[in-house]
Amino acid sequence: MSCSGETVEAENEFIQIKPTILNQLKKAKYGVSDHATVELCHWTKKSFKDGGQCYKHKFYGISTHRCMEFSPAGMFCENRCVYCWRPMEFYSALKMPTDKVAPPEVIMSNLMEERRKLIMGHYGDPKSNREKLDESLLPSHYAISLSGEPTMYPQLPDLIKYLKNLQNTKSIFLVTNGQEPEMLQRLSDEDALPTQLYLSTNAPDPEIFTLVNRPKYKDAWERWNTSLELLAKLDTRTVLRFTLIKDYNADEKLIPKYAEMVKRANAHFIEIKSYMHVGRSTNRLEYSNSLDMSEIRHFANELVKQSEIYSIMDESDMSRIVALQNQQRFTDRWISSYSDTN
Repeated sequence: MSCSGETVEAENEFIQIKPTILNQLKKAKYGVSDHATVELCHWTKKSFKDGGQCYKHKFYGISTHRCMEFSPAGMFCENRCVYCWRPMEFYSALKMPTDKVAPPEVIMSNLMEERRKLIMGHYGDPKSNREKLDESLLPSHYAISLSGEPTMYPQLPDLIKYLKNLQNTKSIFLVTNGQEPEMLQRLSDEDALPTQLYLSTNAPDPEIFTLVNRPKYKDAWERWNTSLELLAKLDTRTVLRFTLIKDYNADEKLIPKYAEMVKRANAHFIEIKSYMHVGRSTNRLEYSNSLDMSEIRHFANELVKQSEIYSIMDESDMSRIVALQNQQRFTDRWISSYSDTN
């Protein structure tokens, strides 16, 4: 594979993350296995101390302390989104050769061990709930997101099927930027769709799409629209995740375009959230690019009016998100178990 020096591979071995980058990721409390990464998110760590739950718990009933967030493509992505708070400066290649990627069982075995090591450090904190820590060692929910773009991993269908077959699995969420619509179609064709599929939705037209997502593919807008229209056909729960950035894509005048777009996708849910001034994004954006909760509510209410098929479902002040629910393609918001939703 030809890379620009950011990832390296040993002969006859799996793709590896360059040692200098690996060291930076470990300092940032990432677990790494070959080209895959895992992390304990802010909300997971708070939940260990009974300090609150992530919005996925509030909206869908996901158990925060038993959520494993990981990516099989930690340093691979086709976009360089202006709002990304992950270490995308390390991203390079646009392909992951099938013969150079680690298989799902290797990825998950190694990442589980990396995650266990990250959890162990919390046992020494007297504020931690030991019962939750014990339970967290056996995830029931998998969030395939974190850094990189997971749909670039060529064995993603096998990975999702592997996760489905684990005894404790109740749900699997997959977040995609929509640049690999062929993979989304493969997931459907190979009976490997996740419990809930998220499509990052950051622009109503090609100009803003390029401004916000800074894509590497010349046909990125077309690829994304193919993914958008696939959502209406896929036999799983679907979500459009809006990230609104003031002075970029949050102008009220754009809502008619967004409304037309969401009708085409006909997703079960929409999550409208503010850009958060955290992580690496602070090198590219200002705090003033964030929206406050009242602005998010206003945008959500206007989108509800103009789409005519959504209603307000819930909100999270802490995360500055309003969730909408499709009233024409209705599905219960609560996820009780994987078998109930597939």
